[in-house]
Amino acid sequence: MKFAAPRSPSPSPSRSRHRKHANPLRRSTFGVPSDSEDSDDGLSETESSVTTSSDEAAADSEAEEAKPQLRLSRRGRSSKDVDEIEAMVASIRLRATHTDVYEEWENQTRKDAFISARHEQAEMRAKQKETHARLLQEAEKQRAALHQQQVAEVQARLKMFNTQLQKHESQLREFWKQRDKEMWDRVEHAIKIEEDKVKVRLEAERRAREEEERKRKEAEEKARLERERKQQEEEKKRKDEEEMRQLLLRDAQQKQQEEELARQKEQQEQAEAQTRQQAGLTTAKEDWMKARDLLGKLKNKVMRPVKANPQLKQLLNAGRRGVTPKIGQLTNDAESIVRITQLVIQIVNPPPPNASQNLSLSDDRKQVYLATLSALAKAILLQAETEVTAEKRSAIPLGQVTANFLAHLERFPNIFWARLCQRAGAWPIPFVVPGADFDGAPFDAEGAARARGLRRRDEPLGEHLQRVAGMMRVYFTVLAAGAAFERQLDPRFRVQRYWQYFARLLSQPQLLDSPVAAEIIYVALDVFGAKAKEIWGVQWIKVLELLYECATEGINGQQGRLLGGSAPEGIAARTRVQLEIERIMGA
Repeated sequence: MKFAAPRSPSPSPSRSRHRKHANPLRRSTFGVPSDSEDSDDGLSETESSVTTSSDEAAADSEAEEAKPQLRLSRRGRSSKDVDEIEAMVASIRLRATHTDVYEEWENQTRKDAFISARHEQAEMRAKQKETHARLLQEAEKQRAALHQQQVAEVQARLKMFNTQLQKHESQLREFWKQRDKEMWDRVEHAIKIEEDKVKVRLEAERRAREEEERKRKEAEEKARLERERKQQEEEKKRKDEEEMRQLLLRDAQQKQQEEELARQKEQQEQAEAQTRQQAGLTTAKEDWMKARDLLGKLKNKVMRPVKANPQLKQLLNAGRRGVTPKIGQLTNDAESIVRITQLVIQIVNPPPPNASQNLSLSDDRKQVYLATLSALAKAILLQAETEVTAEKRSAIPLGQVTANFLAHLERFPNIFWARLCQRAGAWPIPFVVPGADFDGAPFDAEGAARARGLRRRDEPLGEHLQRVAGMMRVYFTVLAAGAAFERQLDPRFRVQRYWQYFARLLSQPQLLDSPVAAEIIYVALDVFGAKAKEIWGVQWIKVLELLYECATEGINGQQGRLLGGSAPEGIAARTRVQLEIERIMGA
């Protein structure tokens, strides 16, 4: 470390005196720096390293050298130069003998620094040794770990080699076992072949003997059969002649009877047709064909033209948005039923009473009115499929408000009937759906499914049964609620239709095999069964007896052919029918 500190002024008065007169720009010929230079410059590194004793020796040597020079200067120089030289020598002597505290401190500091440096060097060497020892220890640990890893790898390889050796030995043992087995199998197979040859030879000899015996017996049997055949032919010929005479006689009598029965049946059908026409009754087939015809006209001549016209479609959508929420707001109280009926009639806005009854008219108001009625019928049926399926008591207000619409909205009975037969199939009639439509066009697979009331061909039976049962519950509720205005309703929605429905259903055993029929019978008995007993009395009890016989013994007395079939849904519905009949008869 270097230190630079100003030197203290010299106490010598002669030095001070001569310094005043000395030229500051003139340098000493002795090469000794002046006091001003010493005060400005720091001690050099060489001077800092010299001790005090060495400084005194240097001063003495300089004094000795200065003496002969002084003599020489006195001979050749002026007094002024001599004075300067003397002043300089005095200054050097004073400098050589003067003790400077700063220099002593600097020397002591240098010594302390040297001692501290040696201590730091010793500590650093100790740390280096410690670090070196630690590094050696870590290197030793790494070498030990590497050694352990290599030992483990060698052991693993040895273990793998042992495993492979054992596996190879096992494969060799299995190979030799398989080889021995194949060799013995070949030996046994050769023995078996020889045994089979002997058996075949013995069997051939036995069959030859049996064949000879069989041929002998066949010859004897053939001769006997030939004699019997001739006798039987003669007997058969005689019997055939007798049977032919009897058959011709029976055919003549049967043909005469069939002609008589056909004539009587034709007369009966003509009489029944006249009676039905006079009474306003129709057959199940006529009802189905009329429903299909109404549905086709409703789609092609009403809904399509209205939906194709943007203005009419907007009016239809407004009516649908007004009608559908009202149907969903029904509750089972008279005030709600009356209020909803009035609101819906106002929304539908029926045409004047003298409007034409033909669906083919193109009057815009008439088309929108009929399309709105179709939307109303669809809303009622959708409500029946959802709400009534979940809670059967909700069918009461829905059936009552539907009966009000049927009695007060013109053309609504036909549209509601077409929509009902569309979504429930032929079950509202009831009728077995034929293979062709009302116009004679054959059904495809999808068309036949829709005609039977299925949403799609693969609709599950349980889902289809619940939907149809919900709609039919509303239909039977309409029949029960229509007694209040019987004359205002269409014949398809009067109470008499209830009796006609069971008469048609029981006359078609093919329908009774379906689980849907059993469920509909239960719904009909649950809605109106007890009331029907009060209306028709003993005749209704006979119908109940026939239904109970179909559910317990079999349809038309056929064992095993029970009402509803053998499906789980049919069995459950059949049980409900039995319980409901017992409840009605008990009441």
